[in-house]
Parts: sequence; structure tokens; C-alpha cells
Amino acid sequence: METPAAFTTNRAVSRRVFGVAAGLLPVGLPLSGLLPAAPARAASSHPATPVDERRLRALFGSENRVIATRERVVAVTFNAAWNDTGLDTILAGLGRRRAPATFFLTGDFADRHREAVKRIAAAGHGLGNHSYSHPYFKDLTAAGRRREVRAADRALRKAGAGTALTPFFRFPYSETAPAHIKEVNALGFADIEFTADTNGWKGTQGGMTVDRAVRRAVDALRPGAILQMHVGASQGRTDVLDAQALPRILDAVDARGYRVIDLRALLTSRALRTSRALLTSPAPRRPRTTLSEGA
Repeated sequence: METPAAFTTNRAVSRRVFGVAAGLLPVGLPLSGLLPAAPARAASSHPATPVDERRLRALFGSENRVIATRERVVAVTFNAAWNDTGLDTILAGLGRRRAPATFFLTGDFADRHREAVKRIAAAGHGLGNHSYSHPYFKDLTAAGRRREVRAADRALRKAGAGTALTPFFRFPYSETAPAHIKEVNALGFADIEFTADTNGWKGTQGGMTVDRAVRRAVDALRPGAILQMHVGASQGRTDVLDAQALPRILDAVDARGYRVIDLRALLTSRALRTSRALLTSPAPRRPRTTLSEGA
């Protein structure tokens, strides 16, 4: 078994799968012990988040889509596979509001945009694994799926992810399966999906607008929601709707009494005492598309 080196704990992560089924674990535990709703000022001044092995293993066996809590907190995440077109705007928007985020990058993106990886890490945000080439995992062999995860991990490290790298994986297109989750867990990664996608990735050609992206995020607000957005634009487009929508989304989160938390807090021993697990909740499957990223 391979465990991401930056998150090696006192003992190797077990191959045993720890299921986290909805209804079996308490919901609504307080999150007051989590990290503050502000990113680190610089990666160099903040060492790697200490990982509580029990916290990590508790996430195994599930497509984790919502944080189990009754507190009005949300997590903000971004996927990146196409390009870094919207990154300047996104990092500026997060920085102005001191809001943390987790960026799930493909290895191919990391190879092509190494400076972007370093900038995300330097801004204090977390970095997650989104496979190397963003394939449909069901079309691959088990060996092929493992190669995708390992290659992405290598690319992120080579690009300078450093201590910002997390043991979090997000499936391309959010296309999960119990067997595939088990394979990812065996490599030392927890699957982190999302409660709702703004669909800003579709762009104006796909019928989306900034207003609609904001509305989808606002409508999805609930305690523990995990919001998914995207960094770049596909097919030569320059309109990154999620970058434009982000300030309005963060303002709406604040206006409704929510705060943004850092997903990495769920890996610490403090979080173990306050929020025992993420729970799996169903999310609608997006129809198969010819776009290179999607979810």
C-alpha cells in the first residue's frame, strides 16, 4: 500500500475499509475546535497539517459529500484540469475574504501549470488529487486506476505542492463506485466529493450565467455543505463563471450566517473530538459529456 508521504502517520494506514454510512454516526457535533475560517498567509510559515490516523481512516469506504454537523459551516472546493484562466481572480477573492479552499488538481494540470500549484500552496490553501488525466474510472482496469492516482500524486509533488498536499482524492466526473473507493483508500486517500456543483464549468455556451451559478450555490447552503467550482475554462473559452461568481457566493455565505471552514481540519485530532465523520449523501449524476473536465 502507498500512503502520501506528506501525510504518513505513526502507523501505516490499514487496508481495512471503514464504512461511514448515513444514519450510523451522530450528526450535528460542534465544529468549534476546527481551524479558523482563514487561509494560512504563506505555506512556508505553516507546517503540514498533522493528520490523525483515525480521522483519515474514518473517511474510508464512503463518497464523502457533506460534513456531519448542525453548525452553519460550509467548505469551498475547486477542480482544475483545463487551464488556470480564473486562478488570479479566485485567489484574490479568497484572500480578500480570508476564506480557505481546497483545490483538486489533475496531474496533467500540475505538469502544465507548476507555478499555479505553487501559488495555491503559497496562499495557504489545500491541494487534493483529481487523477492524472481525468478519465472515466469505470473504463479503466484496477491497475489503470491506481496509475492515475499515483501519477497525479507524483505530478503534484514535482510541481511544488509541498505541505499543502492533502490525502484527499476526488473522482473525475464524481463517478464513484464502492470498489473504486476501496482502491483509492488502499493508496492512502479519502474520497471527498461535493454536496452541490455551481455548474459554472458549463460556461455561457452551456446556458449558464454568473447569476445561475450563484443561485445554485446559495440554494445548496446547509450545515456542512461542500461546494464545488472550477478554476479554468474549456474549448478555448475565457469566461470562467465560477471566478466571477465566487465573491457573490462568499458574500451570500456570510450574509446567511455561515462561515467557510478548511477541510484539512477534519484530519486533526481536535476535529476528532468535535466532528466524528463526513457522511455520504446522494448527488445527481451528470449525463456523460464530451468535455474534458466536468466534475
